[in-house]
Amino acid sequence: MQDVSQFVIRSMLDDGQITPEEFERARVQAAQDEGDITQTLLDLRVITGRELAIARAKICEYPFVDLDMFEVDFQNALRVPKQVAEKLNVFPLFILGEIATVAMEDPLNLNAIDQINQLLKVQIDPVICDSDQLSGLIARAYSLARAAGIVRDYNHKDEDLTTGEEPIVVAVNQVIAAAIDSGASDVHLNPDENALLLRYRIDGVLQSQQAPDMSVHAGMVQRLKVMAQLDLTQTRRPQDGKFRFNHGDQVIDVRLSLLPTVHGENAVLRLLRPASDIGSIHDLGMPSDMTEQFEKMVAKPHGMILVTGPTGSGKTTTLYTALSHINTPSRNIMTIEDPVEIRLPMIRQIQANHEIGLTFASALRSILRQDPDVVLVGEIRDEETAKIGVQAALTGHLVLSTLHTNDAVGSIARLRDFELPPFAINNALLGVIAQRLVRRVCECCSESVTPSHGELGAIGLTDADTVGFVSGSGCSRCMNTGFHGRLGVYEMLRVTSAIQQLIEADATTKEIGVCARTEGMRSMLDDGIGKARLGLTAISEMSKLNASLDHDLLTAPKVAA
Repeated sequence: MQDVSQFVIRSMLDDGQITPEEFERARVQAAQDEGDITQTLLDLRVITGRELAIARAKICEYPFVDLDMFEVDFQNALRVPKQVAEKLNVFPLFILGEIATVAMEDPLNLNAIDQINQLLKVQIDPVICDSDQLSGLIARAYSLARAAGIVRDYNHKDEDLTTGEEPIVVAVNQVIAAAIDSGASDVHLNPDENALLLRYRIDGVLQSQQAPDMSVHAGMVQRLKVMAQLDLTQTRRPQDGKFRFNHGDQVIDVRLSLLPTVHGENAVLRLLRPASDIGSIHDLGMPSDMTEQFEKMVAKPHGMILVTGPTGSGKTTTLYTALSHINTPSRNIMTIEDPVEIRLPMIRQIQANHEIGLTFASALRSILRQDPDVVLVGEIRDEETAKIGVQAALTGHLVLSTLHTNDAVGSIARLRDFELPPFAINNALLGVIAQRLVRRVCECCSESVTPSHGELGAIGLTDADTVGFVSGSGCSRCMNTGFHGRLGVYEMLRVTSAIQQLIEADATTKEIGVCARTEGMRSMLDDGIGKARLGLTAISEMSKLNASLDHDLLTAPKVAA
């Protein structure tokens, strides 16, 4: 391989992927460490594993295969011993008839090809893969295959689930680790009649993954119960728990929900962001004027700020970002949440527990006796919580909370439903932010597009409004979806004197909305279209957004080109 490495490095130098200075630095470092120069280039992050594999494929004249683009059958792990696969860094991807396509780091390793040929008893067709991708595939495939192989002799005693060496333990760890690596927010482990379904929610969309055998399901659920300290003997009643999962240098909080179904216990894991991922208000992606207004709101000594939107729209992130912005030793900040999703330093966070009577309302009463400056209520769900929260805002506290309303203006009607008088709403409410999350177009495969007449009409634009839109064609980075990551779209209702007069006069939601727009409020759709014009998201996401808002486009202001 040494000779091949020299050709590979020369090719990368000729193509400009490595500069002469970078090569010299790596050569000196490799000589000092008595190591391989290609590995040194990887360690110094001069090149990536993918770039190295593609360069090797070019020199060796073997095809490069991106493993993220294929659904590999993990049952192939039963054809090659794990020790052999790990030692040679090889894995059979497909076996069709008398030909096996085998992923390899070094296809010129004739000894490795000969060993695989003797094991598989078929002709070997080598392909080159990213070494790290291949190692990850090998680890996951053998952990899941081994778990399926031993499950019939598996016993569910606690001690068999805690040492960290058992196949079931490794299989669960692999599923969670792969979800973290893919940027998933949730893991769904769904038992069906004849198969076990594994799906990750990535960028708000469920995506199917290679699942373990159905026979592994009971063992994996038992392992999850051990991790979350739940009742192992209870299989007919819903259970909720949480645990922390260490993955590399990351510590991820995981919330587990188990629900009995006719085919077994359905498991859903929510992967919660660590507090270190909370950025500044500017990082939320609000328009600059809205960012400035929001910062002014959270700097107020008292009043109420509401964030509205459906489940999964990023409300918690917005509220935690606001708390992080004002979190200083001079402020006593307390929260009541259900559940506590992100743990923040210097903030007293309380977990609601309805079984013992610790509800939002009862906890809020107790919090107000703890001399707080800022109070976060996870959600205003009932009249009692609403009235206590507004009373706190009127008596010198800054109160932040969420509501489930369709848009910002709709929050006024919701507060009225809680029997709050107009004067209390006017004196307590500082403003309302409504938001949604839309998928971000993948930067690696983004390309300009011209929307059709139907696509433009669906969001209230004309055929003249076609400039700036992009779409993702699909690549390995975005798992061929065309999207990678999400961003927020926002609207803000500021309680101005004109809005207060309408609230006092018991005006309709539509009248309040018209007044807010004349005073400069931009809708979420306007914000989203503006971001689509900047190439951040796609027009297809705007159509979904508009459908979720369910409003009359004729009353919306025209978006300036």
